[in-house]
Amino acid sequence: SELLEYCPSEASPADIGGHEALKHWLEQRHMAFSEEAMRYGLPLPRGVLLVGPQGTGKSLTAKAIAHSWSMPLLRLDVGRLFAGLVGASEARTRDMIQRAEAMAPCVLWIDEIDKGFGGDSRSDGGTSQRVLGTVLTWMAEKTSAVFVVATANGVDKLPGELLRKGRFDEIFLLDLPSADERHSILDLQLRRRRPKHSITLEVLVDRTAGFSGAELEQTVIEAMHLAFAEQREFGEADLIAAASQVVPLSRTAREQLEALQAWASGGRARPASRG
Repeated sequence: SELLEYCPSEASPADIGGHEALKHWLEQRHMAFSEEAMRYGLPLPRGVLLVGPQGTGKSLTAKAIAHSWSMPLLRLDVGRLFAGLVGASEARTRDMIQRAEAMAPCVLWIDEIDKGFGGDSRSDGGTSQRVLGTVLTWMAEKTSAVFVVATANGVDKLPGELLRKGRFDEIFLLDLPSADERHSILDLQLRRRRPKHSITLEVLVDRTAGFSGAELEQTVIEAMHLAFAEQREFGEADLIAAASQVVPLSRTAREQLEALQAWASGGRARPASRG
């Protein structure tokens, strides 16, 4: 379908450094899809909203859920729902829902939901409001095993009705990694490329405060470039040199990040990491 893209995934929760609270919650939700859970009286899980700055593992988490739960992953590009003709967007939304339900059990990944529904609905004649209403009503009433994973880089533009309790089973904030999480992400990235590495990471962990998971991965790749250009194996000094060249998002977008953390700390979202 032009609305839904099938995303094959090999990712697993072990590929995600940190976010232990979120992983534990997902394990519990996976159990709720069983016959046993149904007999116990548990409803089918609705979905989860993952909020956080770029590079903190939201997309990777969506892929890991589908792969570890052995379900197909369907990615929805929200922008494609908004067709030109009046009324066409609502029809496309109903078509998308039918297609997703026909694939159940599956994971429906609504990528960057803040871009699709974060605009001013008055500027599009209320179309985005009606499309969002259709999606929310379906999520509240659905009886099919479609688990919705919505990802957003920010919440300032998201409509309030999307964040109301009961829309999603839970809202998680995927924040920048702590020192322990940075250690595990760097080790993960190094082992992927050098399974037997013995590089000490304490200094590097200290120098990468405020780095996202994606920026830590970039640091490892940059260190490899530095050493490869000189035809030698890379080491701790290359990693530290590479880290000094990265300007993290936490520095360039500090205000947005602080606003997001303040919003979440008011009890509106659960931290994905164990504090």
